[in-house]
Amino acid sequence: MSLYRNSSFLVLLALNIYAFVSNEGVNVTASDSADTLKQTAGLSPAAGAAAAVVNSPVFKPAVNSLFSINLLSFPEDLEISDYCSDLLHIFGQRYMAYVNCLVPAARPVKVCQNCFSTYVSLGEIYTNISSDKMGPGNVSCRDSLLRSDRLMLVYLLYSNLEDIWSQSACENCLTKGFQSLTNDTLYFMSTLNQTLTCFEKYQQGNHTELCKDCKNTYRGLNELYSQMEKNNTMCIDIEDAMNMTRRLWSKNFNCSYPREETVPVIAVSSFMLFLPIIFYLSSFLHSEQKKRKLIHPKRAKSYASLMNIQDKLS
Repeated sequence: MSLYRNSSFLVLLALNIYAFVSNEGVNVTASDSADTLKQTAGLSPAAGAAAAVVNSPVFKPAVNSLFSINLLSFPEDLEISDYCSDLLHIFGQRYMAYVNCLVPAARPVKVCQNCFSTYVSLGEIYTNISSDKMGPGNVSCRDSLLRSDRLMLVYLLYSNLEDIWSQSACENCLTKGFQSLTNDTLYFMSTLNQTLTCFEKYQQGNHTELCKDCKNTYRGLNELYSQMEKNNTMCIDIEDAMNMTRRLWSKNFNCSYPREETVPVIAVSSFMLFLPIIFYLSSFLHSEQKKRKLIHPKRAKSYASLMNIQDKLS
């Protein structure tokens, strides 16, 4: 009987120990979860969401990035061909080359002189992209690269650079096909260099000598510029260079140059100033002539002849 009691006591003791250990495990797990929730609540919403994603049993983050997601490829019929991809890559390279040329040529402006070769290269690759001609494998890249989306990024990028080129009027300073500068442009640049050389010669000395000795070269440059302006053979490079030269001549060196265009303006202005004087003088003379004619009326003359007749009769 005592043996039965002892065995029952041992069984009950074992069950109590097991229940105590199980309760401690539950309490530890609950406390850990509570601490985790407190830490998550103390963070920002974005950090809390990140922590929730990390602890999620569904989402398995990558080793190096918390939100690294590998997108699946589109079907082959929606992807561009290797030929179009190569054209797009070449377009990007030539686009960057043209932009890298434009930025240093912005001040002083030398867009047409320095960047016409890169512009021609960019235009050639864009022509290949926008052409209807089929490439290898009977593939045309115009629709896939230019018209496949609302933004039309390739077209937009090229159009912006095309606007810069057209507003610069570089075709006036380049030969047909944009192969080189025209003879008029080269002659103007040579004359400009002569003028600037004369400026540098007397720049540190007396500006009076500069205005006197450089007057002829500066006059020739002005006449050449006016002729190119009339003939429409002037681009932004020439225009900017002439503006800077005139600023040096008038503002920095305080020189004056009577331009031939001012002579007709002065003559016309003088004539307009004297025109009211001439008008009032002619009006005055015309009114004096009328007064002289009214001094001897015909009625007075007839009355005098009638009195003479009466005197004779008496």
